[in-house]
Amino acid sequence: MPIEVAPPKYVVIVNAVQQRIEDGTYPPGSMLPSETELIREFGASRPVVVRALDLLRQGGWIESRQGKGRFVLGRPGGTEQRSRERRYALLDEDERAGSRVLAAGTVPAPKRAAAALNLDPGTPVVARRRLITVDELGPVELGTAFVPIELAEGTKVGTGEALPEGLLRHLAARKRLRFDHVTERISARLPSKEEAELLAVREGEPVLTVLLAICDRTAKPLLAVDVLLPASRHDLEDVYALG
Repeated sequence: MPIEVAPPKYVVIVNAVQQRIEDGTYPPGSMLPSETELIREFGASRPVVVRALDLLRQGGWIESRQGKGRFVLGRPGGTEQRSRERRYALLDEDERAGSRVLAAGTVPAPKRAAAALNLDPGTPVVARRRLITVDELGPVELGTAFVPIELAEGTKVGTGEALPEGLLRHLAARKRLRFDHVTERISARLPSKEEAELLAVREGEPVLTVLLAICDRTAKPLLAVDVLLPASRHDLEDVYALG
């Protein structure tokens, strides 16, 4: 008898919403059902529904409008496609959902973060390390944000307190910053023993590493984020024009 493996619940929700957008059940410009309605329909927890909606937003299927809800953009790649950026949970709007701050404080900048920030290795920076977990899936992101001392001053980045508005909005509001774009470098390596334990993977199982440099309009890097992703729990997909 063949063995059937059911996809994670968040994948089921993503697939269902995408199908409804494609068949016109949710036309472009319409509002999606609320989180509560989706929780009831799919029998899922709120973190699972939030994860599914965030993946749809990352893929350009929907957009969030603060205080109003989530709205349909259409199938990515068509006339409804809008500019978008890949977002990781470490930069998301609310640190409280499925997130745990593991450490926060001043550290010498490691080589990768220093390179992303155009600093000398060992330069003091404020580091904020977090683990992101999704119900029915497990740990999905382990990452550290590295913020220059002068940028972190007067903020809560160096504390263990959760940031309800998210890292980028927290910094932007307190330092009057405008983040313009992100450069992203993806590679792979074997995890350390501690990383393997936190991500619930074997020490010999490769993990994806993503180094993000968040820049202003002049391409000056304002902060760096070093993310580890269990390869077995992620599919990285992008859509871009040719020609």
